[in-house]
Amino acid sequence: MIRLFKVKEKQKELAENANGGAPIKKQTAGELRLHKDISELNLPKSCTITFPNGKDDLMNFEVSIRPDEGYYLNQTSIRLTGCWFYSGGTFLFSFQVSPIYPHEAPKVKCKTKVYHPNIDLEGNVCLNILREDWKPVLNINTIIYGLYHLFTEPNYEDPLNHDAAAVLRDNPKMFESNVRRAMSGGYVGQTFFPRCI
Repeated sequence: MIRLFKVKEKQKELAENANGGAPIKKQTAGELRLHKDISELNLPKSCTITFPNGKDDLMNFEVSIRPDEGYYLNQTSIRLTGCWFYSGGTFLFSFQVSPIYPHEAPKVKCKTKVYHPNIDLEGNVCLNILREDWKPVLNINTIIYGLYHLFTEPNYEDPLNHDAAAVLRDNPKMFESNVRRAMSGGYVGQTFFPRCI
């Protein structure tokens, strides 16, 4: 019986190729779930998703987050058409999704060098739902909101960048100053941060 299915599959493939149709690549369960997640995204207006390898490669994409509150919103403002606008940093994250998604969390890296207690200088992200608290019922939308929340409420209790966490805990005004200096393109201690605003 199993052999009969293989023969039918092969006949179908040969018929499609004979008719000039391109062979159809079957999607993995992870690709199907990811397609569903992406089609149902409900992102904050300050977050965008792009596919640098094209829409055919859903398993690798980037998310840009531009916080609209918190330390990472630069408080310099401009007035346009009677309204005040605040400029903030833009932070780019790469997502690599496994074929066994959602049973394994996506690999997420911050591509923007940032002074942050929960993101180290290599771009590793400390977010509980990407590690021990990941469950298959979670989705890409949940992760993006989690990343966004890291910028509105940085957490010094679970740090990857221990120096930034200590400054946030002990001297929030100094932390705010360091964030502004880093986002403007400058040194914090011995580390240079490229401009991201």
